[in-house]
Amino acid sequence: MEITDLTPAEARVWRAFPRGQAVDFRTAGDEDATDGGGWGPERTVRAAVLRALLLSDPRGDGEIPSLDLCGARITGSLHLQYATIDQPVWLKNCHFEEVPRFYGCRLRELNLSESALPGLVAHAARVDGVLRMTRTRFHGTVRLSGAQIGGSVYLESARIHASPDDPEGPVLQLNQAVLGADLWAPGLTTRGSARLTGACVAGQLNLRDAVLDAGGGTALDAQNLAVGTSVSAGCLRARGLLDFRGARVPGTLDLAHARLSRPGGVALRATSAVIGELWLFSGERVQGALRLRRARIESLSLDPEMLPDEVYLNDLSYTALVPHHPAERRLPMLERDGDGYVPYAYEQLTAAYRRIGDDDAARRVQLAKQRRHRRTLPWYGRAWGHLQDVTVGYGFRPLRALVWLLSLLAIGSAAFGLEPPAPLKPTEAPPFNPVFYTLDLLLPVISFGQETAFAPRGAHQWLAYLLTVTGWILATTVVAGITRTVSRQ
Repeated sequence: MEITDLTPAEARVWRAFPRGQAVDFRTAGDEDATDGGGWGPERTVRAAVLRALLLSDPRGDGEIPSLDLCGARITGSLHLQYATIDQPVWLKNCHFEEVPRFYGCRLRELNLSESALPGLVAHAARVDGVLRMTRTRFHGTVRLSGAQIGGSVYLESARIHASPDDPEGPVLQLNQAVLGADLWAPGLTTRGSARLTGACVAGQLNLRDAVLDAGGGTALDAQNLAVGTSVSAGCLRARGLLDFRGARVPGTLDLAHARLSRPGGVALRATSAVIGELWLFSGERVQGALRLRRARIESLSLDPEMLPDEVYLNDLSYTALVPHHPAERRLPMLERDGDGYVPYAYEQLTAAYRRIGDDDAARRVQLAKQRRHRRTLPWYGRAWGHLQDVTVGYGFRPLRALVWLLSLLAIGSAAFGLEPPAPLKPTEAPPFNPVFYTLDLLLPVISFGQETAFAPRGAHQWLAYLLTVTGWILATTVVAGITRTVSRQ
């Protein structure tokens, strides 16, 4: 394109480029680029002019060229597919009438901050430095699948809304992208799905105070995401599924003070994920199911009040469960497991309590496990379970056996003391002792010689039968409970 074909506004940009000078068409510092459709020719630049400028590279002697344009209305489509741009491109606070296309393009640096665009196509693009889209407004899809960014991607306070032509598709595509530093997006607002499937972020993913609204769909698809440090999503508001299935987060997945909502579906899924710390506390109760199957988490910071009615914890393992709450506050989450009775979940909670030395809470969890298991048994198994529960608390309440023994001993001693049984052989029988006679009936192994020497009659005979049967049952349940406890230790 010849320079004589340029408008005054375009000529100004053309002259500034070789010297790396900034061109600012704004008339006020608080202009909104979304209103740029009404900007006149005095600040309108054709995309074809920018393309010719970047590809022709007119250099000034001793100068470092760059495209630094602010407050312009850019008409036409900026096509730079597969181009190599050696100069930084800064198109700030600009209004784009058509989607710029950087597919397969290599750039030094790209800055679209505070601009308004109908979308962005940058699949497989390579940016050596940073990609800035701070406070940028998109009313179409941002396509960065497979992009390689040497530095960080900045999306803080950006707004991305679905295109009317594709309201169901993802509005942010960063799947399989590779970032050499951070994905910095605090305050990001999306209307539609954000996709980070298989992305690799060397630094931190920051979504603090972000608003992700996908209706009943997937608000954030971060399956197999790998980050170098942490995912900061405190105070996040998400309407739709947060999917971290298979993600690798060596630091913290911070969802403190978050509000997650997907009624009737899954609100948070982190199955098969490996996470250093998961923070889920101080926020509103999760509306929707929580799936943590097969996840491996070092420290699980979980507020019982945030847990939904439906959780899936099968094969979830964690080293620590914080903050410390009594077992009675933690057990309801195991009762809500959508997979039904999951023994592994009870064992994990027991181990967490034992690591901090709270053996009483650990025993309570194990007792709750046996009671939950009892509900899965046939009637005769449930009957035997109830008997073990009432007598010795499945071995976790051994003092109950002593209480039963002393109670029965008192009843038997009083009854036989008031009306001693007749001796079988009066000349050979030892002196009658109601206490040891009752012990002989209750203890099936030990013998004091009283039971074989005396024979009760009538109601006392039935009492003797009852004490004998009760003694055997009590001894059996004690042995079963002790065996269970010892084998577990």
